[in-house]
Amino acid sequence: MERLSNKSFGNFLVLWTGEWISSIGSGLTAFALGIYVYQMTQTATSVALVTLCAFLPSIVLSPIGGVLADRFDRRLMMIVGDLCSAFGLVFILVTMLLGDPPLWQICLGVTISSVFVSLLEPAYKASITDLLTEEQYAKASGLVQLAASSKYLLSPAIAGILFGIMDIKGILIIDIATFLVTLFAVMAVKRNLQVIQKAKAHQPFVKDLKEGWDALVSAKGVLQLTIILSVITFYVGFLQTLYTPMLLPFTDSKTLGTVMSVSAIGMLLGSLIIGIFSINSKYANVLAISLGFAGMFFSLVGMTTNIYFIAGAGFLFFTALPFINTSADVMIRRRIANETQGRAWGIIGILSQLGYVAAYAIAGVLADHVFNPLLREGGMLASTVGKVIGTGEGRGIGLLIIVSGFLMVLLAFVIPRIKSIRTLGNQ
Repeated sequence: MERLSNKSFGNFLVLWTGEWISSIGSGLTAFALGIYVYQMTQTATSVALVTLCAFLPSIVLSPIGGVLADRFDRRLMMIVGDLCSAFGLVFILVTMLLGDPPLWQICLGVTISSVFVSLLEPAYKASITDLLTEEQYAKASGLVQLAASSKYLLSPAIAGILFGIMDIKGILIIDIATFLVTLFAVMAVKRNLQVIQKAKAHQPFVKDLKEGWDALVSAKGVLQLTIILSVITFYVGFLQTLYTPMLLPFTDSKTLGTVMSVSAIGMLLGSLIIGIFSINSKYANVLAISLGFAGMFFSLVGMTTNIYFIAGAGFLFFTALPFINTSADVMIRRRIANETQGRAWGIIGILSQLGYVAAYAIAGVLADHVFNPLLREGGMLASTVGKVIGTGEGRGIGLLIIVSGFLMVLLAFVIPRIKSIRTLGNQ
């Protein structure tokens, strides 16, 4: 039994390696496009729009991807999603080879890629449950976050260096190549990781979605936890969208990449700690404590224009994130039956990440038209708040980050007082 468990974990590591490499490639493109669009338009709104287009389709369509992951071979779903998501990047590359593409063409390309990611993600998450025992969930979650963190840890620094020797088209080609590596990793895993509900392959999609929703709401505390995750992603979405326009007014792309990578080393550290030592109990307490620290460090990111201080605060913030994600992941995963994992994760995905969608939709507008004007020279808060955190372009974004971090700390105090989540975390 132990030998079988080790073999299954080995298969998981093969999948994980492919996703890790893909994450690095995606991070290269995200970083490069953020700089490209900001330099082209000089507005945070444009950067936020591209981020929204890259994210929204995969979230909206994730319940459909979850249904497919429960109906068909999850390995096949990952292969199709991986291959087809590369088409959007190829489209952007072609438009750039033909000239300087308008913003709408870049948005279209990232949207195409995001549509097919919706097939990959639920199948990948459900496959983890297929391969592993419950005792391995927390360790696997830490490793999954380690792979995901590479887009913040390794990709910005690598992209900053690559910008010195090639343009954005070369970076896109590298990202496209990583999809092939991921494809081979998925194909190396045993065929038919899981084919659940095959007998129901022809039942209506609506019924499948309803079963996923029923699985979610019947697991006491999971829906409430999912809503809290959506609130957290709302605040984190501001940082993801506005990091580039906050720092570029007083630094260059190479320094920006270095700061983002140094900050994300914290996520590597947190993920490694969880992957090595795991978390075995009192997940609700771990969630609340780590969220409180994350909110405090989040606020510090916006306090100054000192690059070293920003990198340090970012490092501490990212260190706390894996503990938040792992606690929530384990609490949810062990309460959802395996035969509905795909559908449940599809619905959980869209609900928990609606916060990102909302943040991406309004972050640029808030930055360009509300917060930045407040802290420009002569702005309403320039003579008060500006004396503490500074004035000029991008400092309004700093204020927005400070406010968001403070609200995260308040949420951390609320979580232990929600009985259903406290019970869920201590089971």
